[in-house]
This record gives sequence, C-alpha cells and structure tokens, in this order.
Amino acid sequence: MSVLITGMGAVTSVGAGVDDTFDALCAGRSGVAELRGFDRTKFRARHAYEIDDRPAPGADVPLRATGWLLDAVAAALRDAELPEDLAGVPVLVGTTLRELRSVELGWCEAAPFDPAELHFGTALRERFGADSTYTVANACSASLYALGLGADLLALGEADTVVVAGVDTITESTYGLLDRVYREAPESVRPFDRDRRGMLQGDGAAAVVLRRESGEYGTRAHARVRGVGLNCDAYHPSAPDSASIERAMREAYRRAGVKAGDIDLVLLHGTGTPLNDEAEAVALRTVLSGASRSPRMTAIKSMIGHTAGASGLHSLITAVQALRSGRVPPTLGLELPIEEVADFRLSREPATDPELRLAQVDSFGFGGLNAVAVVERMA
Repeated sequence: MSVLITGMGAVTSVGAGVDDTFDALCAGRSGVAELRGFDRTKFRARHAYEIDDRPAPGADVPLRATGWLLDAVAAALRDAELPEDLAGVPVLVGTTLRELRSVELGWCEAAPFDPAELHFGTALRERFGADSTYTVANACSASLYALGLGADLLALGEADTVVVAGVDTITESTYGLLDRVYREAPESVRPFDRDRRGMLQGDGAAAVVLRRESGEYGTRAHARVRGVGLNCDAYHPSAPDSASIERAMREAYRRAGVKAGDIDLVLLHGTGTPLNDEAEAVALRTVLSGASRSPRMTAIKSMIGHTAGASGLHSLITAVQALRSGRVPPTLGLELPIEEVADFRLSREPATDPELRLAQVDSFGFGGLNAVAVVERMA
C-alpha cells in the first residue's frame, strides 16, 4: 500500500523551513562555516554545518535538538492543516545521537536541565499531547527506517495518520571521534569527488505527516511514498557492503512496483567518504545495468553536511520538492568525479527538469543499516 505525504517541515543550516532550505539548495548555497559550538582549536577539522541559534558565540545551551524537532513537527502539522494535537497519532523519531550534546554540556559545564528532557517523547507529549512516540536509533539511516515503519503502521491499519521525524545535532565527542579517522581534515563535504577528505556533521531536523491514501487526502498531498526497502547486514561497523545496499534498492523497487529504469532522480546518500561513496556507486551501477537511461542524481550533504538521523528525511523532502518544482539542486564541490560515477548524470550545477516523476532516496548507516525509499509526484 502506498501512503501520502501531506505535510513537511525542516530545519537546516541553510534554512528555517522547507521552502527556505530548498531555495538555498537550488541556489547552491552552503551552510559550512568555521565551528562555533565548541573550542575548534582542539581539532584538526575546524568546520561544520551548524544552525546558528545559540545566544552568543561559544555559548552553547542544552536541548537545541529537541527544539528543532518540535519546530519541524509543528511546521509539518501546519502544512498538513492539522491541529497541534497528536493524541493517538504515532510519532516516530529517527536519530543517531539524541540529546548527547546536552549530556556533554551537563557533564563538562554543569549546564542545568532535567534528565527527563533527554527523551524526545517527553517534549512531544508536553507540546503536542503525543502519547505514542518511538525513537528509532538506526544511525544515519534512522529517519528513513522510521519512514518505513510509519508506512507499515498505515498499511496494517494501526493508524490513519503517522508523523515521522528525524533530528540530530553536532556533538563535541562525535566531532572528535571523526577527527581521528580522517587522513586529512576536511573543510567541506564533497561527495564523489576525487579530492574528498571525509564527512562533516550538520545540525538539523525534518518531519513529514503520512496519511493513508484516500480521496479525502489526495487532493492536498505533496507526494506518494511508493515503497521503502530496509535491511541490516552487520557486515562491518563502518564499511558499507555494496551488495547489501543493492538488495535494499531492489527491495524498494519491488515494494514500489517499479524498475530501476523507471527512476528519474536519485537523492544520493553521498557522505563524501571513500568507502561509502564507492559502495553506493557500485550498487547503483549494478541495479541500473541494462536500463535504457540514467536518472539524474544529486547529493545535498555537500550543502547541509551530514545531518545523521535527520539526513534521510532531508533528502526525502528535497526529492519531493524537486518532483513538484522540476528543480534539482547541485552537488557542490564536485569537480573531478571518481571513476565509479564517471557516466552518472550527477548534477554539478542547478538543473531544471519538469518531467521528473519518480525519485529514489538513499540513506545508509554504520553497521550496515540500509534504507531506500521511492516517492512519486502526484498527478
């Protein structure tokens, strides 16, 4: 069963809403800047894609991720013309780090907050009366995993409406962890470029309202979720397996009832890390072999960084906006493509294509957590 996306909300380093973010992406505007949340002199890397909403430079405060989550959910509900009452409506939140930054601030700087506030469900209950919340901690594929679970709830008749969200913020410990694995410190995310150096984190949240497909909702839906393919291969903690990614793509096509050659646009996971980029490219090359044409492709982490648990939904919302408008954001920083994507239609400049109908959204996480969604433009 396909489901409808009737509301969308997003917060990123380049925009405080869905339209602001999409316009910035299509303009090729990047949110990368020198790190402001903590002492950057401790690290080799000095840049990130932060949301600049702190009270003063270097003055970090707890619970910023929760605030973005609430903003994104509220925006999605407004967009869907629903009240801020989620009693009886399942809310699924995908995240990698939850409120880890708040824990860091509490431990290192004695920043005050109630430990009960570390759980997103507390804030969702207080703001929206949400009495059925789920946190999906599936690394960087978390929000697309949540999308698949939300679609299943609708298909099983467990709910008529589901809210799916994703959120993550940059933490000092994770920034330090990643800083130790780079051969050279990156200054930006450059997916599929020969000179890419690795991944940089981004702040952000995203949310969508899903509803069971019917004539009642179809008149104002943004797009249709045709299918979501999920798997977890546990092949390696950080090295993705292209064969497993390929299986997730084929599962998404099967559930969507489409072939790889039907896809018009691919929102790539595109982390700008050698192993991930190559595995994704190999999987795509395999599923597209024999197709009469190659879809357009783009990778938006080049402009908003890796928003981790929110990244899948950020790409999904971008795909929906691209299907509706015919505008495709560029892959910023892609100057010399790696051999594996040499003949792909990867957009380096903003593009326009009013014929886009079907989009594929890729999202992969540590531990072999793979998620692929197929969305369709409304007729």
